Amino acid sequence: MSTVLTDHHLRVMRLRAQMLTGPPAEDAGRAVLGAAGLQAQDVRAVRLAVRARTAGLTAGDVRGAVARERSVVCTWAMRGTLHMVAAADVGWLVDLLGPVYSARGRRRRLELGIDDCTAERGLAAIRDVLAGGRALSRAELVAELAAEGVPIETEGQAPAHMVAFAAMRGVICRGPEREDEEPTYVLLRDWVGPWEPRSPESAQAELVRRYLAAYGPATPADFRAWSGLPARAVRQGWDSVSGELAEVATSAGAAWMLGGTRIPDQADGEPVGEPVGGGPRVRLLGAYDTYLLGHRGRDLVLPPGYARRIQAGGGVVHPVLLVDGEVVAKWRRERRAGAVAVEPFTRLAPAVLTELEKEVADLGRFLEMSTNLQVADS
Repeated sequence: MSTVLTDHHLRVMRLRAQMLTGPPAEDAGRAVLGAAGLQAQDVRAVRLAVRARTAGLTAGDVRGAVARERSVVCTWAMRGTLHMVAAADVGWLVDLLGPVYSARGRRRRLELGIDDCTAERGLAAIRDVLAGGRALSRAELVAELAAEGVPIETEGQAPAHMVAFAAMRGVICRGPEREDEEPTYVLLRDWVGPWEPRSPESAQAELVRRYLAAYGPATPADFRAWSGLPARAVRQGWDSVSGELAEVATSAGAAWMLGGTRIPDQADGEPVGEPVGGGPRVRLLGAYDTYLLGHRGRDLVLPPGYARRIQAGGGVVHPVLLVDGEVVAKWRRERRAGAVAVEPFTRLAPAVLTELEKEVADLGRFLEMSTNLQVADS
């Protein structure tokens, strides 16, 4: 008979898997590796995702991990969206996921005037334009493509889709950000070096392992929603590691985790990952944090009645305040005043406010600026 988990203990396990409680990651590379990648379409938000999973780093350290150490790389990966992934993983991830999403994006490229011939000519030109270690912004890259005889419509979404296609084909990735935080693009193999190819079967299995280590307990449907892989690839990957998994029962049904994963002692109410001295586990997460994007549904961590406050539409997922793994507020940073404005769903308990003050102070340390907490009336 499988272990039965309460919703509370399931949240605690997922918090721990995401390194949002318990021992923090030592650096940005280990945070990204342990989280199985971090959503990265917002460069400021992905730095906050690293902050929440580490201790003592600054935003400058995260930028350095990209530009100097090259231990992490931003490119299109899971779900065909921008992710920050470990440099050691980027090759096999792009090999596995890139063909899926470049094929899915073909119809939209055609609508934007990028036919198959133009796309392939664009790849060849990009290799020439970025040779020699050059790093160009998207606008600069598109301008040079035009000079090479591959015109891409500069207005609208065509440049973004051409760049994403080149990344999914393993030609480019994001390079260092400029002082104004504008991203640049570089040749992937020049930036990270060569990698050992994996068979699709091996890569599928490894992605399941990475996913369950970072998001388990979870289900194949959760893995499919997170990865975006086709149903057949999900089934093949899951089946290939089935002997390595342990089953648990949750209020939503059966779920799986890697064998050997520690389960909280529910009989004793073991406070797994409890802060020193006790108290609630409080975390400020930035926009698009992967904690909210790793499963098919969010009801376990985000009460349905408040879901539209966090994602009202258009794909935007607002920054959230977590207490013991559950979303209890949204927040924003007022840059000029240094205020962290929190909008709670209900009144926050004194113990939560105490831990929240510590989080706000750590946010200021990370950003190297003064911060102060402002809590709106609920």
